[in-house]
Amino acid sequence: MGITLDGWEGKMAVVTGASSGIGAAIVKRLLSEGLVVVGLSRRTVLAKDVEGDDPNRKGKFVYFKCDVTDEKNVVEVFDKINCAVGPIHALINNAGVMFETDLIDGDAELWRKTFDTVVLSKCIVTREAIKSMNAHNMAGQIIHMNSVLGHVVYDIPKMNVYPATQYAITALTETLRLELIAKGSKIKVTSLSPGPVDTPMLGSSEAVKSSLHQLLRPEDVANAIVYILSTPPHVQVQELTIRPVGEPY
Repeated sequence: MGITLDGWEGKMAVVTGASSGIGAAIVKRLLSEGLVVVGLSRRTVLAKDVEGDDPNRKGKFVYFKCDVTDEKNVVEVFDKINCAVGPIHALINNAGVMFETDLIDGDAELWRKTFDTVVLSKCIVTREAIKSMNAHNMAGQIIHMNSVLGHVVYDIPKMNVYPATQYAITALTETLRLELIAKGSKIKVTSLSPGPVDTPMLGSSEAVKSSLHQLLRPEDVANAIVYILSTPPHVQVQELTIRPVGEPY
C-alpha cells in the first residue's frame, strides 16, 4: 500500500507553477488525497484544465492567476487566499523556467528571467506563506523544488545560469531552516531535488534532452511530495533527491 496523507484531508496547500508538468501532477495527487489545493500560474487556460474530471478526486481545487516574479501581484493573491480560502498549511514552490543560452555570449535578459522566476520568486512567495502560517500559529511545511543541479554541475549543454539558480535554492532552504529555528518556529522546510523529469520545460530544450538517457515522470515527483508531507511533526526532511535508474545526471 502506498503512502497516504492521513490527517491532511481538508487542509490547504499552495502550489506554484501549477498549470502543467510537475506542478499539475502535484495538484492532481494532492486533490486525490483530499486537500484543498490552490494552484498559482500565469497560464489561465492550462491551470483550469488541471482540475479536470477525476472521479478519484476528494479535494477542492482553487485557481488564481499569478505572476510569481511580480511582488505586488504575489502579495495581492496571498491576501485573496487568506480571505477566500483560509490558512495555508503547505507551500510547494514549484515555478521554474529554463532557457537555452550560454555564459560566453549569452542573453542577459534570459539570465534575469531565470533568476527572477527560480530564485527571487521563491523568496517572495515563501515570505507571504510564512506570514499566513504564523498568523494562524501553523506548524506548516514549505517545499522548494530544487534539482540535482543544485548539488553538482554536470556537463550538459546550454545550462548557463540554471545550475547557479539551483545552488541558490539549496542555500535558501538551509538559510530559511536556520532562521525558523532561531525564531522557535515549527514550520518545516525541505529541498526536493529531482534528476531529469519529462516535462514541457525540459522538452523545449533539444540540446539538453539529447544528452539525457532516462527521465523521471512528473508523478514520481508528486509521490515524493506526498512522502515529505506524510512525515510526523517532529521529522523534517531537509533534502530529498530522486533520480531515474540508470541516468548519470
